[in-house]
Amino acid sequence: MPRQNRKFGDWGEKIAEEFLRKRDYEIVDKNYQKYCGEIDIVARKDGTLHFVEVKTRTIESIQRFGLPEEAVNKPKMKKIVHTALTYLSEKNCGGNINWQIDVISIAYSSRERKAKIMLIANAFDENQAPFD
Repeated sequence: MPRQNRKFGDWGEKIAEEFLRKRDYEIVDKNYQKYCGEIDIVARKDGTLHFVEVKTRTIESIQRFGLPEEAVNKPKMKKIVHTALTYLSEKNCGGNINWQIDVISIAYSSRERKAKIMLIANAFDENQAPFD
């Protein structure tokens, strides 16, 4: 990933983290990486563990590439679920924990210097991600 895109993605993750904190989420982990993929943010709220995928695009690029959340396609879903299950196993969370996968979509307007942030709670579950 080009350096400028990585910086923009990192900025989006910081915005998402602030967004979650303001809504009383406790940030548990960030940028959890394993061979199977990465989870941008792991947060807890009301007894549920949230695995959060953050997608950030400029308003200008949306016409060309689609909405940020549309980048969470079937292969990406598969990676996220696999990584979330690895996290749960590695952290000895047991089978009793409530968890879900959320997507935060950020559309940034450079002209207005504003970001539109949308939380898609429980965006998909392990049954919706294709496993081969």
